[in-house]
Amino acid sequence: MIDVRNIIKSFDDKEIIKDISVTFDPGKTNLIIGRSGSGKTVFMKILIGLLRPDSGQVLYNGRNLPSMRKKELNALRREMGMLFQGSALFDSMTVLENVMFPLDMFTKEARKEREKRAIFCLERVNLKDAANLYPGEISGGMMKRAAIARAIALNPKYLFCDEPNSGLDPKTSLLIDDLIHDITIEYKMTTVINTHDMNSVMNIGEKIVFINEGKKEWEGTKDGIMNSTNKTLNDFVFASDLFKRVKEVENASYEEG
Repeated sequence: MIDVRNIIKSFDDKEIIKDISVTFDPGKTNLIIGRSGSGKTVFMKILIGLLRPDSGQVLYNGRNLPSMRKKELNALRREMGMLFQGSALFDSMTVLENVMFPLDMFTKEARKEREKRAIFCLERVNLKDAANLYPGEISGGMMKRAAIARAIALNPKYLFCDEPNSGLDPKTSLLIDDLIHDITIEYKMTTVINTHDMNSVMNIGEKIVFINEGKKEWEGTKDGIMNSTNKTLNDFVFASDLFKRVKEVENASYEEG
């Protein structure tokens, strides 16, 4: 569990994160949504320790990240898996070598054991056949799956994903969503996802936090979004004709019932 309490962050006297408190539970896909410039990227960086808040706490099962010493922080980061927006695979390494990279960095296991773990992770994302290929030889969707395999190589307790569907077609995006959701449940991870993709929100959004102008404007479930009376949230979520139509259908069904 990650328990965020009263986080505030400013840059050049401008308050970017305004007293946000929220809890992210294990075994669930927790999504952070908001417009560009809303503060959600800064918030994510605070969660993983890349930025230090001006005040407040980020508690990992009771351990406060902002007050950790370097040794404690390094130990915590070993419990984290990261899925970056652009996959961030090393072009000069094979897919297998990319997945092995965190194992090489953070474990002292024999190479045979590290390779065995990496192959297991590739099998979990249905990518074993691409083990000896290079990133430039595989598709964008396969690169995302390879990045997920690398992210879970150390069997993390916490998984952070930054725009995991960026640059992917709708069908592949759905597959990536389902994969992240499945492994979250399977490994009982606390998964936090930054996303603009409303399809992801409606597909796997078990808990959704909407940040607007640095404040936590709303939190709830994907079902709660459909019935929300928060105008700012509705303006954001139902900006597209598709989601407007979905809400109209939901409202009509409710009135008929």
